[in-house]
Amino acid sequence: MFTPAPDSLVARDLMRGQTPWSHAIQLLWSAWLFITPLFGNGGYDLRWLAFTAASYPVFVFLYAKCCTSPCRQSGWYALLMLAMGFALMPWYVGSFTYFVFGCIMLGGGSLRPIHYGFALLLANAAFIAEGMSLKYPWQALVWLPVTTLIVGVLVQFERVNGRRNAELALSHAEVRRVAAFAERERIGRDLHDLLGHTLSMVALKADLAGKLVARDPRAAQHEIAEVARIARDTLAEVRATVSGMRNAVLAAELASAKLLLHADNIRLALRIDEVALKPDAESALAMSLREAITNVQRHARARNVEVRLQREGGGVAMEIRDDGRGGELRAGNGLTGMRERLEAHGGSLEARNDRGTTLVARLPARCLA
Repeated sequence: MFTPAPDSLVARDLMRGQTPWSHAIQLLWSAWLFITPLFGNGGYDLRWLAFTAASYPVFVFLYAKCCTSPCRQSGWYALLMLAMGFALMPWYVGSFTYFVFGCIMLGGGSLRPIHYGFALLLANAAFIAEGMSLKYPWQALVWLPVTTLIVGVLVQFERVNGRRNAELALSHAEVRRVAAFAERERIGRDLHDLLGHTLSMVALKADLAGKLVARDPRAAQHEIAEVARIARDTLAEVRATVSGMRNAVLAAELASAKLLLHADNIRLALRIDEVALKPDAESALAMSLREAITNVQRHARARNVEVRLQREGGGVAMEIRDDGRGGELRAGNGLTGMRERLEAHGGSLEARNDRGTTLVARLPARCLA
């Protein structure tokens, strides 16, 4: 009955890696239903107890269905919640809580923001009109439109922002997938060209050695030795080519960094020179960029990030600068791994704090392709 539909509010939370119990926590706001009798004349009398015992389980059921039902159906459960508020208003002050929840949950359906705004205005106008006809104090009614509009707008903004972040995350994954696919295609072409040429040569020399075995054994041994040398050289080239599948590509990491930072409203400025690097060295630089950008997104609280890649001396330097909070740079923040990758290629990592954090990764000339 409460299995989340693929497009329900709970399913969206699960897709974003959030706990599905966040909506259950929001249900704690219904505690107002048990507090409001303190301010009324009747208090906790038998009528309040009877209405609460009869209506609150129904309210919880409708709320759960709003959170787990498909997007097109959840709005109907929110309307039923609103109907409970209208129907119980003449006898039960807890109807105000049901009405507020109904207004908020109505925004979780398939209504567009503009239609949701009109629905809120219409529902509040009708509820206030009913309250005035029932002689409710105006102080008890005036806060309703303010509360429902503010909370409704905030909830809508959070949900729209969540959908946008989910779309950005999908784009981020798509960039990585396309980059990996392109790299596999390149490796496949390289292997095809390499093995096609080499195997043709091996077959030719093997045929020649077979013909020379009887006439000129020494020449045959020479051709067989050539076949063995070509096979060893080809094996080394194949291993080097296949190892490129594990190497991160700098262009893909730059695109991923832009998507990741944009999801947190962080501006990324790129100043990238054309620099050709060996695959292993490019992977080390790309992994350093990934680690640095991840640290900025998680810890720096920056608004702007700048990445520069340019030739420096005989080698290459990549500078990542942010305008975040800076602070002490600890090895546990990934700096150790970055430094080790770069030093394995004869490079270095410089880190400094000056109105933010600046990392400079350097590789020597021997890493250039």
